[in-house]
Amino acid sequence: MGMSIMAMVVVGLNHKTAPVAVREQLAIAEPDLAEPLAQFRHPMLNELVILSTCNRVEIYMETGDTAACTAACTDFFATYREVEAAAVEPHLVYRYDTEAVRHLFRVAASLDSLVVGEPQILGQVKAAYMAARQAGRTGSVFHQLFDRALGVGKAVRHETGINDNAVSVSYAAVELAKKIFESLHQRTAMVLGAGETSELAARHLVRQGVTSIFVANRTHERAVRLAQALQGKAIAWDNVEEHLAHTDIVVSSTAAPEPIVDKAMVQRVMRARRRQAMFFIDIAVPRDIDP
Repeated sequence: MGMSIMAMVVVGLNHKTAPVAVREQLAIAEPDLAEPLAQFRHPMLNELVILSTCNRVEIYMETGDTAACTAACTDFFATYREVEAAAVEPHLVYRYDTEAVRHLFRVAASLDSLVVGEPQILGQVKAAYMAARQAGRTGSVFHQLFDRALGVGKAVRHETGINDNAVSVSYAAVELAKKIFESLHQRTAMVLGAGETSELAARHLVRQGVTSIFVANRTHERAVRLAQALQGKAIAWDNVEEHLAHTDIVVSSTAAPEPIVDKAMVQRVMRARRRQAMFFIDIAVPRDIDP
């Protein structure tokens, strides 16, 4: 059975069109999607899904007035985060109808990812769709469309083997740490955040032989669970700076709206370490480590 789409529009930006300094201003953490889903309204907007990941922020719309909803979406990008429109608009990409559908399928299949074949995007697309559905912003068109997109994403993985040799951004970051330190044996690591990205990075670090690993998260219970799984040590959020002085590699991927490690903190830590090298890997959007 075919889908009858009045008009589909995707407006967004990603790692190809916008630097992290722009993406982090517009990023929306998954638990916070309900608010923008409720706020973005237009008389001609029929269905809505908002996808926000480390590398992209995209708004998917099914609409009866393409021009009006596209303009409203462009305005929403700037006003929701109180960002100057002139700073956002040059980075936005607009896709319509067949091109928009094809783009969604490419995203779900990880063909448009920073690391092609990475495993996380399919779950992120599903979570974005489920959030929109729970908020009452989807109907029959997007139910069918996203169901197909998720099916395509799974099929591409199973039938092509695209993710057999794929790596996540977390894995790539740890591989970079190996190049800097030559070997991770006898090195101590710290993971800030206890979500999926942090867990992936932490497991890669353990497999590469780090001697010990600290885990910190604002919700301490989650840090404890991850630390136990890794045979590491959970530390209190307020004690992060104290433990940084004994850490060689820091991987940070939280959903904090502001940096959690600033220049002054790093300067104090480096003095305590007597200038021994440290490697910070910031894979959060917005950034966790003040550039």
